[in-house]
Formats: sequence, structure tokens, C-alpha cells
Amino acid sequence: MKIIITIFSLFIFSNVFSQKIDHKLEKKINAAIQGFHGEVGVYVYSFSNNKVVQINADSIFPTASMVKIPILIGIMHKINNGELDYHQSMTYTDSLYYSEGDDILSAFKSGSKIEISKLLLLMMSTSDNCASLWLQGLAGTGTLINQYLDSLGMKDTRVNSRTPGRQVNRSQYGWGQTTPKEMATLMKLIVEKKIINNVISERMLRLMSRQYWDEVAISSIPPDVLVADKNGAVDPSRSEVMYVKGKNPYILCICTKNNKDTSWNSNNEAWVMTRKVSFLLWQYFNPRSEWEPLPLLK
Repeated sequence: MKIIITIFSLFIFSNVFSQKIDHKLEKKINAAIQGFHGEVGVYVYSFSNNKVVQINADSIFPTASMVKIPILIGIMHKINNGELDYHQSMTYTDSLYYSEGDDILSAFKSGSKIEISKLLLLMMSTSDNCASLWLQGLAGTGTLINQYLDSLGMKDTRVNSRTPGRQVNRSQYGWGQTTPKEMATLMKLIVEKKIINNVISERMLRLMSRQYWDEVAISSIPPDVLVADKNGAVDPSRSEVMYVKGKNPYILCICTKNNKDTSWNSNNEAWVMTRKVSFLLWQYFNPRSEWEPLPLLK
């Protein structure tokens, strides 16, 4: 089994390393992120020409809520193995209550029933932390999820919170950690139906294409274009990974940390920069598109 995993991991990253750099796009992105008051990492992959852009792409960043992609993968392993059912009914109890934020699930009464499918919807669409921590436990905790990540060749992407032996990493990066390249690679594996099987990969893609938090990178993409996305935000770190299925499909992962601007309004510097980079990519890969982003609602 270990030999098979190693071969699969080498296959994934040999493909990554064989990709050519899109120097023209790299120059445009560098100009767009110049002057940002914090640290930025960017990874872009184009399905049309197999070219990439890598800017601090191997640096480790906090995942914030992007960690929910690894949790999703962990749950899907349990479902595929027959240990859980996608539509299995679960019972919410007060012990699962999570006080931070305004999670939907935390408003449930103890004894309420909810399907795993709806917990996944809450985790991936509204980024419900209460649902996510419940699912993390059902997936076998961060320990088992990290083993899955390791089997996929991810050496830096890890779940830290509530995971034995990860306390030092948690104090530095929070709930989870990743690199722009690895998070983009996870998205690419899902898009290419290479995680577990076709059925599971397609289900994960559907879950990620129903995003409530659509006012950052997604807001720079026309509303009639398929986008699979997960973003994450804590005070000094704002990050996002997205797959855009336009005429020339692509993946963007942009991560930030040590941000000077820790505000939570729509004009946060990191979010403004993310919208700028996202729209730059949309125009670059769809040069004849005349669509432009509309102002955000207040």
C-alpha cells in the first residue's frame, strides 16, 4: 500500500514540476500584488496550456477555513469505505456547540436531527465552524485526515486544531496550514476526479460550487460561469482557492499572512487585492469577455 501511495505521490508532483511558467501572466500578477502590506503567495494553473504562475507558492500560510477541503476529503473517505452514509441522519447535542461566530448549526436545539449531506453543505457553502468541527471528528480527527493528505503527496498541508502533536503548528498557523501550490493541487485533483473516484470527486466539486461567501474572488467572475471555491479568513490572514470553468479553465490559489489591515469590511486590503488578481485572471484567460464586476451590495 505504501509503495502504491508513494508512486501516486511522485506521479502528482512530477506533473507539477514539469509544468512551464507563464512569464507574461507572472509579470501581471506581480504588478497587481506589489505594495501589499503583508506576505502574499500565489499559484495559478491553466488547464489549456499546462502553464503555471508561482509566487511564494511553496511558502506555508494559515488555511483558516480552506482547511475544510481536507476535512471534506476525510469525510468522503469514510463514506466511500462504508463507515458513513452521505444521507445518514445525525443527532446534534449541546456538546457540539461552538460559540465563536454566527454558525447556523450552533442555533440548533439539542436532539435535533440533520443529515451528513447537510453538514457538508453548511461546511462548504456557509463555512459553518460548528458543522466543520463535528465533521472533522467524524472523519477520524486531524490525525487520519493528515494521513490522507500525506498519501496525496502533501507535505505541508495539515489539520492542526484538535490534532495530537500539532500544538506548535496550531499556535503558529491556527486551524490548518498549507501552501498555495498544495491547496491548488488538491483542487486540481478534485477537478480531474483523482481523489478516491469519479463519483466522490464530482460530489466534492458540486459542494464547492455552492458558495455563500461570493464577494471576494468569485465577485470578479461572471455569475453564469461555474466556480468551485473555498476561502478562509482570520484577522491577519485572508486566502482563497478557486476553479473557474470558463473558455480556458484555470485554478487560482492566493494566500496572505501577517496582514497589516485586519479589518472586516469589504475594502480590506487583502480582499481588494484578491478581487483584483481574480479579475485580472478572468480577463487574461477570456480576452474577448466584455463583462466587468458590479459594485458590491452594502
